[in-house]
Amino acid sequence: MRSFCRTLDRATLRDIALVCCADALVGASFGAIAVSGGLPPWVPVVMSLVVFAGAAQFAAVAVVLSGGGAVAAVLAALVLNARLLPFGFAVADLFGGREGRIRTRLMGAHLMTDEAVAFALRQREPGARRAAYWVSGVALFVCWNGAVVLGALAGGGIEDTGALGLDAAFPVVLLALVLPSLADRATRRAALVGAAVAVAATPFLPPGLPVLCALLGVLAAGRGPLIPPRPAREPLPGAP
Repeated sequence: MRSFCRTLDRATLRDIALVCCADALVGASFGAIAVSGGLPPWVPVVMSLVVFAGAAQFAAVAVVLSGGGAVAAVLAALVLNARLLPFGFAVADLFGGREGRIRTRLMGAHLMTDEAVAFALRQREPGARRAAYWVSGVALFVCWNGAVVLGALAGGGIEDTGALGLDAAFPVVLLALVLPSLADRATRRAALVGAAVAVAATPFLPPGLPVLCALLGVLAAGRGPLIPPRPAREPLPGAP
């Protein structure tokens, strides 16, 4: 891990640290919400270690606390985590391909989050991409689970966790990470189309599905002009 950190520049390490701080706030909020809602403290802790997917964990706990069954909670979590499938194709080369060890690929899949994939894709060199993924993935895993434990311990004494607004830190940090990528016209077009589709689908679809519908914005990114421009004619010899 120390050699990975040396591969990354200070700006990337700083951004990873900031995301870890934001995730810690969200993790503490998750642990507190789960326990204050009536779940035993060990439930959010074990869920965080085994699942390690913040949005899916919030969805599963929300279903359980609202009176839903275990099957509904698992389905809600699976729907939200379906977005990780295209992420896996995007960073598959970081795990050694077919020659990579099974243990490494399983660990890499378990540590896969939106933030880890975003940090990896920001890097241009293969070594830096691999380092960014593993450093951010391990750091987020440690910070998230430690914060969930603290939140679960404090959850019994918090009456209104929604009043704290800690969950707002998570989307704000993700937005800050995405903003530099929007300088590219194709990426900006895909983001705008995806956001419009998700917003339009939100009133009609269950939670989690609008996010998947936003993947349609990827089609807009690869769409070029319908009629390609004609190449300029070369002047004939002797022509003015």
